[in-house]
Amino acid sequence: MASRVVTVAFQGVEARRVDVEVQLTGGEMKFMLVGLGDKAVAESRERVRAAFAGLGLAMPSRRIIANLAPADLPKEGSHYDLPIALAVMAAMGVIPPDALAEWAAVGELSLDGRIVGVAGALPAAVAAGAMGLGLICPEASGAEAAWAGETRILAAPSLVAVVNHFRGTQILSPPKPGPMTDGDRVPDLREVKGQENAKRALEIAAAGGHNLLFTGPPGSGKSMMAARLPGLLPPLSPAELLETSMIHSVAGLIAKGELTRARPFRSPHHSASMAALTGGGLRVKPGEVSLAHNGILFLDELPEFSAQALDSLRQPLETGEVIVARANAHVRYPARFQLIAAQNPCKCGLGGAGRGACGRAPRCQTDYQMKVSGPFMDRIDLQVDVPPVTAADLSLPAPSEGTAEAAARVAAARALQAERAGESGPTLNARAEGDFLEKIAELEPAARSLLAKAAEAGGLTARGWTRTLRLARTIADLEGSGSVRRVHVAEALIYRRVGAPAMA
Repeated sequence: MASRVVTVAFQGVEARRVDVEVQLTGGEMKFMLVGLGDKAVAESRERVRAAFAGLGLAMPSRRIIANLAPADLPKEGSHYDLPIALAVMAAMGVIPPDALAEWAAVGELSLDGRIVGVAGALPAAVAAGAMGLGLICPEASGAEAAWAGETRILAAPSLVAVVNHFRGTQILSPPKPGPMTDGDRVPDLREVKGQENAKRALEIAAAGGHNLLFTGPPGSGKSMMAARLPGLLPPLSPAELLETSMIHSVAGLIAKGELTRARPFRSPHHSASMAALTGGGLRVKPGEVSLAHNGILFLDELPEFSAQALDSLRQPLETGEVIVARANAHVRYPARFQLIAAQNPCKCGLGGAGRGACGRAPRCQTDYQMKVSGPFMDRIDLQVDVPPVTAADLSLPAPSEGTAEAAARVAAARALQAERAGESGPTLNARAEGDFLEKIAELEPAARSLLAKAAEAGGLTARGWTRTLRLARTIADLEGSGSVRRVHVAEALIYRRVGAPAMA
């Protein structure tokens, strides 16, 4: 009779059930492992053998067949060590055969029988709870798995501890969730002198979740302002916290079970490959766009990223998810992020006109910025020029308003959006579309006329029309206006860099 222990296989952030079946048969003494496992899974046999030897436990002198079912589901990683070892122990009678019926297990074994921490403990615990099972995991992953709520967690330091627990000689206490933090301190917006137009655009982007591009020479404060955006955003909601933490768990980024309410802020180097941004690799892992889910992806020196890497972001910018296609599987990761980008005017960094201007302007500027494709730029709602900071700006006292005041306005605007959306619509204007967008963006006649003229002039694509509506709605929300007026549309068109008639 075969013994059975439940574990999981990770496909994106989804943990799918896998049954580890072990049977001892007659014949040549051999340990066979089947079920479409990768190299790390195949090596589990040797780690299990060594762990048994470290405990002074001899492997049975029989043919051992371990099957990972379903057999057509690819299995990757070292977290199969523990369920395989437990299934072998159950088949040998070391653990009572029915003791593991209500448990799933994940964990890597060291050669002396200790259970080593693994990535993905949180989604594994959530999946185990959904199956009505508890989870046996490494002691190092217990604080993380305990965040799964009602799921029973057994965090064991070693195989001996698991055996003693099920024999009733040394009962393990359930672990407690790790600490909840507010994240690192975010610099205050009050430290930015001058750049009032750029700070206004940053506040609008924070209020509606819009994508934003700063263009300006080195030292003008582009990266400085982007680093202060997290301070304007509200903390993660409980649902967002769970989604984000599950992605970070799969990526192995949760240390000591510590979760944070702060929204992710990811800033990859411009040498990052397409796989690094969107996910992939030999063993598919989430990329920067997924690690920034419910947060911010900051791309500094935008034209220096490869064209292939940037264009791979076009789909997740629209759909909020990324699909990594492989011959044997399609892996889906959430990727609902807010894009903040920065670029110099041209390759030499000077650009513009006047003192210190680039000697090859405007051709140098055009050639440099044309490295970013038009379809990608069309997905950026706000495009803002950031002029150099002058000595007069630096000599001024600190602004009277900082992060706290701007964050209060952002929170009020987001509260209006959430109230308008109710339970069915998206809570941010940047995600509104179709009939819902037409309903919430009630344009006054003068505003509609202005938007129509801009579209007729050839400055707006269909996507640009939609994004201008969203942007104008956010500007109106910051003002507390129920309808979208002409002044709101005019400001939105300026950020979209579309020419518009002067205000009457």
